[in-house]
Order: sequence, then C-alpha cells, then structure tokens
Amino acid sequence: MIMRKYLILTLLLSVLGFSPLFAKADKQVVVLSCDIHCQGCIDKIMKNIAFEKGVKDIVCDLPSKTVTVTYDANKTDTAVLLSAFEKIGKPAKVKEPAAKSPKEPKGTPSADAASGASPQY
Repeated sequence: MIMRKYLILTLLLSVLGFSPLFAKADKQVVVLSCDIHCQGCIDKIMKNIAFEKGVKDIVCDLPSKTVTVTYDANKTDTAVLLSAFEKIGKPAKVKEPAAKSPKEPKGTPSADAASGASPQY
C-alpha cells in the first residue's frame, strides 16, 4: 500500500513538474524599422536583442534597414522589444505592412479592351 502511494505521488509530481515543458509557445513575428548602417550595427543588435527574454530568432536586413524578430508572446511583447532596442541606442518602430493596391478581377475586360484601344508598348 505504501509503495502504491509513492508511485502515485511520483507520477503526479512528474506530470506537474514537466507541464511547462509541454506548453505551446505563442510565436509572434514583428518587423521593425531600425536605423542600421553597417555590419557593426547588426552585430550590436544580434549580441544584445538575442538575449532578451522570449526572443527566438532575429533577421537583420541592411538594405531595407529592417529587423525581423520572432518571439514568444507568452514571455515578451513588442513594447519590451522596442524598449530593448532603445536601450542599445538603436531606436526602432514597428513597420506597417505595405498597402496592397486592389487588383482587377480576372475575366473583367479592362477599359482599353472595351474601347478597342491597343495597349501602349
């Protein structure tokens, strides 16, 4: 009987102890616009922001001056990340997605085709 109690207690403690390991991470991705000029700026971001709590991945793009951060939303948020960027002297802003222009539906003739005008080449 005593052995059975220990077995049940051990099983219960192992399930409760390992439950945080099985919790699903709520991954979020944010694209930040940051004033980066060179590889030194990228190195500074990679060395510091990578160690912020919840950060899973960082991708810096020098030509577009953007930093894409993948993070666990259960551990951090965008405001904390922006504060971390400010702390290292690289203030960043959340980059808004580009507005998509409405496309003409397929099968609808364009105005030029309806009028019989030939396209300009």
